[in-house]
This record gives sequence, C-alpha cells and structure tokens, in this order.
Amino acid sequence: MNSFQGLLDGFAVALTPENILFALIGCLVGMLVGVLPGIGQSAGMALLIPLTYVLPPAGAIIMLASIFYGAAYGGRITSILMNIPGESESVVTTFEGYPMARKGRAGVALSVTAITSFAGSIISVIVVAFAALPLSLLARYLGPPEYFALMVLGLCLVVALIDKSLVKGVLMIGLGLFLAQVGADPVQGSARFSFGSPDLLSGIPLLAVIMGFFGVSDVLLAAGRRHIPGAMAKIERLMPERKDLTDSVGSTLRGTAIGFIFGLIPGMVAAVSTFASYVTEKRVSKHPEKFGTGVIQGITGPEAANKSFEIASFIPLFTLGIPGSAALAILMSAFLIQGVTPGPAMFTQSPDLVWGVIASMVVGNVILLILNFPLVKVWVQILKVPADILGMVVIAVSVVGIYSVNNSLVDILLLVLFSLLAVMLKLLHFPLPPLVLAFVLGGRIEGSFRQTLVLSGGNPLTFLTHPIAATILVIAAASIILLKLRRKKPLVVKPATLELDSPANR
Repeated sequence: MNSFQGLLDGFAVALTPENILFALIGCLVGMLVGVLPGIGQSAGMALLIPLTYVLPPAGAIIMLASIFYGAAYGGRITSILMNIPGESESVVTTFEGYPMARKGRAGVALSVTAITSFAGSIISVIVVAFAALPLSLLARYLGPPEYFALMVLGLCLVVALIDKSLVKGVLMIGLGLFLAQVGADPVQGSARFSFGSPDLLSGIPLLAVIMGFFGVSDVLLAAGRRHIPGAMAKIERLMPERKDLTDSVGSTLRGTAIGFIFGLIPGMVAAVSTFASYVTEKRVSKHPEKFGTGVIQGITGPEAANKSFEIASFIPLFTLGIPGSAALAILMSAFLIQGVTPGPAMFTQSPDLVWGVIASMVVGNVILLILNFPLVKVWVQILKVPADILGMVVIAVSVVGIYSVNNSLVDILLLVLFSLLAVMLKLLHFPLPPLVLAFVLGGRIEGSFRQTLVLSGGNPLTFLTHPIAATILVIAAASIILLKLRRKKPLVVKPATLELDSPANR
C-alpha cells in the first residue's frame, strides 16, 4: 500500500459518523485543557484514557489524538484575550497577541492565528502522510541494539531538553524504570518487587501511573491556586483584512517548517519551537523594534510552529514506537491497550488504524477551525468556575474510571499514592515526563537489552560493534554532557533574551 492509497483508506475510517463524534469530543476536551492554566494535554488525555478500554480502537485513538493537538488551539485564546497562556508554548503568543487585543484587534488576532494554525497543521499532516510509511520501512532494518539505543536517546533528550538538573532527570528515569520492573519477570516468571502482593504480579497498572502523575496531581495543584483571570478584551472585528493575511503567509510557512523540524526530535518540547519561530520572525523583520507592540507575524509564526510541532511529533511514535513526550506516551499506552504496538510493523499489521488516525488529523483540525469562534466566550467563562469545584469533579471521574477497569481497590490506592507522590515531586521541581516515558518504555528497553545480550552471548560491548547503535548512544551521551556543561544556561533562547519590553514581561 502506498501513502496516497493509505491516506484515502484513512479518510474512509476517519469520516464515519462515530469517529467524527470522537474527534469532536477530543477537540472540545483539548481546547478546554488548553484554556485552563496548569491542566494541559497530559492531564486531559489521562483523564479520558479509561474510556479506551470500552471504545473501538480507531475511535479511542482518534479522541486522544484530538485532545493532543486540540490543546494548542485552546492555549492561544486566553493568551490573546487575557494575557494568560493556558500552555507553556502559548507564552510567546502573549508577546504580540495581547497588545493586538488592547488595540481592539483581538478578533483579528484570533481569526488569523486560527487560519495560520490550520494551514500549518494541514501542511504538516500531508508531510506526515507521505513520510511516515517510507520511514517505517527503513525502521524495519533496525534490530534490538538499535531500538535499545533509540529509546535510551529519547530518555536522554527528555532530560537534556526539559529539565536543567541532570541529577533530578536521571532520578526520575530510574524511578520510572523501577516501576516498570514491578511484577513477574517476563522470561523466568519469578516475582520482582511485588512485596508479596498478588495484585502486583501483573505489574503496576498503567492507568494508575498516568492518571496519578498527570491527571489527579495536576488537578490537586491547580485547585490549590486561586487564580483570578484578567479582564477579557473586547472582540470588535472578527474578519482580518487582506493585508493581515498577506503579511502572515511568510511567517506561517517559516513557522510550519521550524515546528516540523523540532517535532521530529524525541524529547523536544513545543515551547522551543514557538520561541524559535518568534526569534526568527524578529530577525527577518524590517522593523524588529515594533515587536512587543502587536506585530501580526509575532503570533502567526509561533502558532503555526506550535501546530506543526504537534503533528510532526507523531512520526517518531508511528515509525519507531518512541513517544517524544509524556502526552505521546499516554497515547502510546492507548495503542498498547488496544493490542497495537506502535512502530514500523503497525503500518502492515494495523493499517486501517494508523491511516485512520493520520486522516483524522485533517478532520480534527477542520473541527477546531469551525469551533474556534463560537466557543471563545464559553472558555473564558469556564475559567471563572472555582478551581476546587472543577477539581472535585475531575477526581471523582478519575476514581470511578480507574476502578471500572479492573474493579480493584488496589488500583485506587496506587492512584492515591502516585498522585500524592507527584504533587510532592512537582513542588520540589522534579521533571515528571522522564519518569512516565521511562515507565512506558521500560518493558521494551528491557526486552531489547536482553535480546541483544542473548544474541551476543552476554557481551555488553556488542552495542559498540553495531555502527547505528553506537552512533545513537554517542549522541545520547553527548546530549547529557552538553546539559552538564551548560549548567543553568538554557539550550534555547529564553523570553529574557527576547528584548524584555514585551507585555508579558512588564
């Protein structure tokens, strides 16, 4: 099957009434968690992942994927109207979006960013559709040593790019790998770290880890804040002028390219691509001194980069089976729940599912574009609901959801344990994405490592005799060394280096 035929078959799956409904639900939830500060993609996906046990595979994955890229739409709404970024990658949007809103151009800013985000998404989906299959074919030539090295590289990049503390990042990876070892040994069948509990022989439930570290803990922390949103800017005119659209073409294309390139790197965060796009637009501008006063290229470029990044980050997951972020790790767990292992074999073993998900990205972004304007004031009103009320509802849904899977009180106890542990770790500024990624990949890392040792007669130096695996491990080591050398200096440009006269820093 070629890419064009696969995409056509994917639309046959994505355009069924029930899958359109699942995409709509995912888009609504994604926009909601994008609007609410402190919640985010991972929490929204974690809270709905229990539904994947009872939903059809395509519908379940489409719904979670829609939450993933739908959150990017929600974050820009409050960034422009209220100078409150719902997501970290939306911080850049406040630099130019809120000044535009204060000038009475809030509607123009919302409509232009919706259009450019849609354009960036569609371009990226087309590239993904025609690049994913060839890359998956190349990935078939990789063996256990290469897969082990790739997964190690993904974990190292997460540590190097997300957190500035090497020690904290490594500790979180170690904790995640430890949690993945709990249960019966896959080869010998002996109990490991089960502490005599028969309920742990099958391992720690994936839902307890995901919902505890990203669902309930995020809600508990958010409920502890008493955030009062600022006044919402008035929307006087919605439709942009022709000049607004023509001025946005170049920045949209540049932002799409930047976001797509960064999205291919496992462990990268979307905020890096939006800041890089903002810096690029300021450098190519003929009037860089106007940035910070409401320059339209300063929002269209980063927003296109944000959406392109989200779409491109599916490629490592689909072709190599390596999630590049905690949210994608949750999506990968949904694949595993449905009995599908992400990776190169997925295109031949489950073609309808993978092509249906790719095609649903087009459907989902059309839905997001349609929903963009009617729901703006609805999201802002939701922000005014007391955090403790929202928190109680979400926690109740989480407990019911995790209990309904196995009907086990142990799962609820683990949920409580991991939620409290996550709150403590977040307050101590420990990065949780490395932990969740290590937990999700733990079984595969162990399997690849043990297979390599069996094939080599127990020689651990065999990884250095495979050129691809050795090169990847060198890159992984280099990323950690660079993290150590830069100490507290970020790998990318921080807002503080972007001429701190922006409204977000006043």
